[in-house]
Amino acid sequence: MYYEDCLKEAIKLLYEKNEFGAPVTDTLSVISGNSGVQSAPNMGPSTSLHVLQIFHNSIRVLCNANTSEGFKPSKGASFPKIHLRTGEITGLIGGSSPSSCSILAFFTGRLHGHIRLLLLEQWKNKNEDVQVYDSLSEGVSYNKMSKKNKYCLCQSGCKVASPRVVKAIYAECVPVLISDHYVPPFSDILNWKSFSVQIPVKDIANNKRILMGISQTQYLRIHMKVKQVEKHFVGNGPPKRFDVFHMTLHSIWLIRLNIHVGN
Repeated sequence: MYYEDCLKEAIKLLYEKNEFGAPVTDTLSVISGNSGVQSAPNMGPSTSLHVLQIFHNSIRVLCNANTSEGFKPSKGASFPKIHLRTGEITGLIGGSSPSSCSILAFFTGRLHGHIRLLLLEQWKNKNEDVQVYDSLSEGVSYNKMSKKNKYCLCQSGCKVASPRVVKAIYAECVPVLISDHYVPPFSDILNWKSFSVQIPVKDIANNKRILMGISQTQYLRIHMKVKQVEKHFVGNGPPKRFDVFHMTLHSIWLIRLNIHVGN
């Protein structure tokens, strides 16, 4: 909480006074719908609520785009939560052919958040088709395991967003989004229903039945779409056309257009 409080005070100070003793808005006009705020996953949403004029009049770009916490798709952009231990994506991009995926669905992760608790209670070590663990054996790679599965379970943890969504896309494993109130990244541009499966939290017990109900033809179509959207979730230095940087700018641009049309 210490760092969050410091960040709140910094935003408040920046908004209220500049070094000349005048409000920043008088000199820079930053609170105008032309400004974007990209926030840290955990502190950003609550911190940006601290100054109401910023919350109501700026464009927020959030990893944890949670409509139950005030996120409005018409006024903010959802950004993919990407977790790279080394900053490198070498070896992460690309998956196995659909015919070699021997496991229906897979998840492993620590217990945090009520949705993961429900998933582990329902599926942990109980089914060969839906393999759910709280940890992997030593030497077993999460990325390699993902590439053996048709579907990767990507439920919310303590926050609505999970880096497993992007990891699944990198591994060309169809992401299964299990969450409530979550707005997936770039939903204003991409049709998530075409390259993912979305299951409400209340249907966790029916995961296997829902996934088994998807025909092989339909699965292959979804898998192909995952491969097609992969480039939109990759960060490059310098940025490349259609990558995550340009997708984010495009989302912000669309929001600005909508704001101006609305006005």
